[in-house]
Amino acid sequence: MLLAIPASGCDSDDNATTTACVTTAPEALRVCIGELNEAVEACYQSSDAACQSDDPNVTAALVALAQTVESNCADGDFGSLSVDAVVGRLQNACSSESASLAWRTYGGPQGAVWLETSDDEQACLASAHQTISTMVDEALAAINTCLASGECSDAAVAAERQALIDSAVSDIEAACQDLAALIAVSPSTYVDRAVHQVDCITATGHADTGSLALSCGPSNADFEAPRGEYVQVVVDGDKWGTLCGDGTPYAFQVRLAPEGERLDRIIIGLEGGGVCAFEEDCGARFESNPQLFNALDNEPPAAGGIASNDPAESPFADWTKVFLPYCNQDVFAGGGVTEELGALQLPRYGSVNLRAAVRMVRDVIWKLMDEEGGAGFRPDELIALFGGWSAGGYGTLYNYHWLLDDLQWPRTAAFPDAGGALDNGEVLGVRGLGVLKVPAWGAMPNLPPYCFAGDCALGPVLYEAISPRLKQVPEQQFLILSNQKDNTQQRDSFFDDEATFINTMRQSYCDTKDLNGINYYYTSVSSESVHVVSIRPELWVGEVDGEVMRDWFWRAVTEPDTLQSRVEEGDFVEVIEGVESFPCEVAP
Repeated sequence: MLLAIPASGCDSDDNATTTACVTTAPEALRVCIGELNEAVEACYQSSDAACQSDDPNVTAALVALAQTVESNCADGDFGSLSVDAVVGRLQNACSSESASLAWRTYGGPQGAVWLETSDDEQACLASAHQTISTMVDEALAAINTCLASGECSDAAVAAERQALIDSAVSDIEAACQDLAALIAVSPSTYVDRAVHQVDCITATGHADTGSLALSCGPSNADFEAPRGEYVQVVVDGDKWGTLCGDGTPYAFQVRLAPEGERLDRIIIGLEGGGVCAFEEDCGARFESNPQLFNALDNEPPAAGGIASNDPAESPFADWTKVFLPYCNQDVFAGGGVTEELGALQLPRYGSVNLRAAVRMVRDVIWKLMDEEGGAGFRPDELIALFGGWSAGGYGTLYNYHWLLDDLQWPRTAAFPDAGGALDNGEVLGVRGLGVLKVPAWGAMPNLPPYCFAGDCALGPVLYEAISPRLKQVPEQQFLILSNQKDNTQQRDSFFDDEATFINTMRQSYCDTKDLNGINYYYTSVSSESVHVVSIRPELWVGEVDGEVMRDWFWRAVTEPDTLQSRVEEGDFVEVIEGVESFPCEVAP
């Protein structure tokens, strides 16, 4: 009874506090994002770089956000979250959403594009950033006002949102002669991605988004799944824009972490399956291996090693697992176009399929974690391993930046396994195909804004480009894996000679091993060709340079700043004619 008396006596005050919280919290987030956008622009204009973490304008905006929430919210006013949890969530959203807008504009956290452009081009980028910042601010203001009215619907805000979108596209087109030549995306795509951010910000800033049909957040969760067992999710292609190579819907497998385990510890694995590029090879492959162009028949992965569900074998056994089938023969780079290959019309949707599936999983985990209470879903606290095998390794290279810059999962490490994308030095090779297929597959808008030319199809070129933006947090790094004798990877990268392939792999390692956030683990089986290593139990528990692969991976997520490359000379020089020693120091 003593507990019940204050509750009944303060009912009206509690309702007033709750009302204040649900209206002031999203407005405080909107204001904070606007202030950070202004600060970012000022930093680039004055110092040619992003703002430092202790920038006074950034600090002031985040402090003001916290003070507003603390003054107007009580524990439980915002769903089941505590005040501290709401402050943390909104501060992270303010920082990360503002950063995402800036990185898309200026070329990553490192501002790589801004530093290499002319005065006129910088004026274009600055204008684009100002325009998109205004569009985001006004769209959020309209949504906040609508939701505060208690009678909000899509129809109530649709016209105003569309007018803001159209105006932003028009203004950017007027300010920029060719935005895509600078940052890989057209004005319409640039604005569309910010529109998606508006939906994510809305989902973050409001405990209840009513009947608004958002493209992001708990209300957008498209499937239900039991904990601790794989289920297949068939993606709604009309909603998500997904498609497989034979015209069937895309589907993927997900295994949510078992009950009692953290949902936000995630492994995302991209299936392999080669690549086809021309009418002859694609037609032959479609005829002889039609399963390569379909995802509906894929079963859950039965592999061991990092993919094992046995805690005795893998420390990641009870993480949430997402398995992404490969059905477009485009190394997960296709941007949603249909390539005309003579009589064959081949949808190239690999990157679209990947990103849709990950966003779907994100929304479900967001919903479940918010329902659990505690701190709810926090993308900055989520830890993920994003990788793939063979062609999926290539896909890891071409999509990792998206998880960091757009999805805003900073504590994500990438593990391309047997997909090094090495340069054979010939016209027909990864570099040459990049020049040809980046435009043909509509891949350019989905590559990093600071590396989207044809040679960015090469692994070492991408490592050089992305390295300056890595290690913002310790987990943020590449974990590059392969066996040195890998005839399948050799053929996939168009090397005719085995020794040349191994020598190129060794030279690439030496050229890039000291880059920020770049780590290698090369196994040394010389008696036979071994393609992909992290799902082979015997290699998973084997050692290279004194460290077991399983332990190396676990170190990458638990003590990431202590991680170091593990590579050995082995006996390749003796057993394979033409192989040369590493041109840098490695273990024996």
